[in-house]
Amino acid sequence: MRYAIIIEPGVNNFSAYVPDLPGCVATGQTKVEVKQRMLDAIDLHLVGLHEDGLENPAAVSLCDYVEVVTVA
Repeated sequence: MRYAIIIEPGVNNFSAYVPDLPGCVATGQTKVEVKQRMLDAIDLHLVGLHEDGLENPAAVSLCDYVEVVTVA
């Protein structure tokens, strides 16, 4: 299963969340660290859901970029 993660820079670190897993978040000093911590957070989140008798949520969020051209 592939889940989209959103990584946002902060003043002194990075934070990340998974749109398809509400409440699943992580922080780290670098993008590499926050991605690793996000993998751990996803694993823990899914284990918790399983222990509660729930299924893994479907990964339905999509990520893409658009080019924006502004006229000054």
